[in-house]
Amino acid sequence: MSHWIVWPSVFILGTIIGSFLTVCVHRVPKGQSVVAPRSACPHCGRQICWYDNVPLLSFIWLLGRCRSCHVGIPPRYPIIELTNGLGYLLVVWRFGLTWSTLVYVGLVSVFLVVAWIDWDHKIIPDVITFPGIVVGFLCASFLLPTGWGNSLVGILVGGGFLLALAWVSPFLFGKEGIGGGDIKFLAMVGAFLGWQQAILTLMVGSVVGAVVGIVLLATKILQKGQYIPFGPYLALGGFIAVVWGTELWHWYFHGLL
Repeated sequence: MSHWIVWPSVFILGTIIGSFLTVCVHRVPKGQSVVAPRSACPHCGRQICWYDNVPLLSFIWLLGRCRSCHVGIPPRYPIIELTNGLGYLLVVWRFGLTWSTLVYVGLVSVFLVVAWIDWDHKIIPDVITFPGIVVGFLCASFLLPTGWGNSLVGILVGGGFLLALAWVSPFLFGKEGIGGGDIKFLAMVGAFLGWQQAILTLMVGSVVGAVVGIVLLATKILQKGQYIPFGPYLALGGFIAVVWGTELWHWYFHGLL
C-alpha cells in the first residue's frame, strides 16, 4: 500500500481515537460511561454537533470556543488528539502494519489517558490497569514477541519494584512515595512488554520526573514537599519503551559491559 495513503490514514485514525480519549479522560475518573450520552460543552451543557467534533479542525475553525456559549475550549482536547495521531505514526513507522502494531497503538492510547487522568486527579484508575494486566498477558502470549513467560516476569518485576519502593518510602522519607496506581500501571507495562521494558520504563520515568521536579522547584512553580504525579512520567517511559525499548536496553547494558 502506498505511503501516501498509509501515513495520512494512520494519523487521521489516531486523531479520531484521540478525540474519544478526551472523553475517557473526562469521564473515567467520575465513573461515567464513555459511550453515552453524547459529548456536550462542560460549561453550557449543549450537545456538540458532529461537525463541531472533527479532530483538530473543529478547534481551529471555532477559534477554540464553544459555538453556543463562546466559552474557551481547553487546549488539552487538540493536544490529546494531535499527540495520539503522532504516536500512531511513530509506532507504524517503527513496526509497520502488523498485529503487534495494533496492540502497540492501543497501548499508546492507554498511556495517554493514564497520563492526563493522573495529572488532573492524582489517580490511575483500577478500571484501566487491572484489565490492562490481563489483556497485556494475553497479547504477550499470542500476538507480541514478548512471550507469556517474559510477560509474567514483567508483571512481577514491574509491580514488585514499585511495591518495594512504596514499602520502604515511609521509613526512608517519612511519607508515602509511590501510589498503588503507579504499581499496577508498571505491572501492566510489564505484562505487555516484559520485565526489561518495565525496568526501562521506570528508569526513564524516574529520570524525566526528577528533572522536571527540579526545574519546577527552581522556578518556584512547585513548592517543596508538594506532590507530583508519577503516572505521566511512567507513561512517557512506557511509550519510549514501546518504540525504542529494545535498542535502548541493549545500548545501555552493552555500555556497562
